[in-house]
Amino acid sequence: MSRRINPNRVKIHRSYTARELSDLLGVHKNTVTHWQRSDLRPIEKRRPYLFQGATVRAFLASRAKARKRPCPTGMLYCFKCREPRRPAPTSIEYIRKPTGAGNLRATCTACGTSMNRAVRQASIPTVLPGLLVQITEAPRRLDGSLSPSLNCNSERQATA
Repeated sequence: MSRRINPNRVKIHRSYTARELSDLLGVHKNTVTHWQRSDLRPIEKRRPYLFQGATVRAFLASRAKARKRPCPTGMLYCFKCREPRRPAPTSIEYIRKPTGAGNLRATCTACGTSMNRAVRQASIPTVLPGLLVQITEAPRRLDGSLSPSLNCNSERQATA
């Protein structure tokens, strides 16, 4: 299971040892050694290895960019299948929010899991071309109700 590493925690004008990098990013020291074997270059080839912050940040950003897989048109990302899938044609729903943006919600054809994607209403035809999308309003927030639910047993309190 991979974990997201925030490259912005690394300061670009500072040098780090492998131990300092592992503590800062919350990874094992061997992970930094593995990064060094793959493509992370130290400042000099002598021990203790020091890594320039700008180099580390660029390395982590390039790794994150290489892992991204944008969804092609007509597909939404299914987290259960871990890949872009076509939504079931009868299950596509756009939930319009008061802020202007909304949420596309559909069902995966392969596993039946709910898939979501945040989009503007104007860009629905480019995201899901040729598919019928049902547009609904987002439910209103609870501002106050006439009969609030109580977190107690009122009958028991009345007899006590």
